[in-house]
Amino acid sequence: MPSLIIHTEKLSRRFDGLIAVNEISLDIPKGEVFGLLGPNGAGKTTFISMLSTLLKPTSGRAWVAGIEVSNDSLQVRKNIGIVFQEPSVDDLLTGRENLELHAMLYGMARDERKKRISEMLELVSLSARADSFVKTYSGGMRRRLEIARGLLHQPKVLFLDEPTLGLDPAARKIIWNYVKNLSETGDITIILTTHYMEEADFLCDRIGIIDHGRIVQLGSPEELKRKVGGDIVILEGTIEIEALKGLNFIKSVHAGNGKAEITVMDAADNLPVLLKHAGEIDRVEIRPVTLEDVFLKFTGHEIKNEESQDTIFERIVSVKTNK
Repeated sequence: MPSLIIHTEKLSRRFDGLIAVNEISLDIPKGEVFGLLGPNGAGKTTFISMLSTLLKPTSGRAWVAGIEVSNDSLQVRKNIGIVFQEPSVDDLLTGRENLELHAMLYGMARDERKKRISEMLELVSLSARADSFVKTYSGGMRRRLEIARGLLHQPKVLFLDEPTLGLDPAARKIIWNYVKNLSETGDITIILTTHYMEEADFLCDRIGIIDHGRIVQLGSPEELKRKVGGDIVILEGTIEIEALKGLNFIKSVHAGNGKAEITVMDAADNLPVLLKHAGEIDRVEIRPVTLEDVFLKFTGHEIKNEESQDTIFERIVSVKTNK
């Protein structure tokens, strides 16, 4: 596995009968930005918790940077950085002090850590606020500080677990740009978990759609969209669903409450015929296929952004079992 930075073989994790991760076998090459896309409770956090040695697999095996995670967790941790889903910087320390503490825990020499801390603060545009208490930082600034901390010891793999969860759109875009820049200029592999479709589309070289603990689809964003194909036509009104299903250029129809989303091949050419058979239509919209459409096709449901009981359960179990 010379070019692979991560390799898993039927990696699984169970919690008292609940299968959180179900026999995932996956290869991730060096330098890739790989996204795990799925709803809360799908197994994303559990999967990266095993790769980062925070949870032991129930069965299966995994290697990170050539090291088996169950055999040498300390060596794995030296090769990885993590930005957790929940904020984990210390509010009562300054930004610089947070990085100083992290560098000391990793055993970095004083001259080295001073240089790296300055570099990381500059990288995430926090040099001017380095000596302010973190409790005065905005949510986006805290996230940037956590990314700086994750990169401080020059890891080979950076895990970003829902890095923009809870941020406003402007702060989210700033984090995306930092991650994009890292992937283009740094010699680092990034594993990103998210349920934001636009985030995955913008950042990831490849995406694994995970649902009920399994990767149900794998490929680049464009490859996944091509599997759905066509364009999406949205109709509102009194729609003749059965008549539409009989048209040979229609790939799928999702309808309800006077609205239908229809996957159509060559929508520009076929729209007149579609409207002729559609019924009494009040509104028409055409848009390209998105990752949301991909997820809907291959899992049968939409991604929800709300906190789920499964996610809360994952966090509780993670704390209790990391001993």
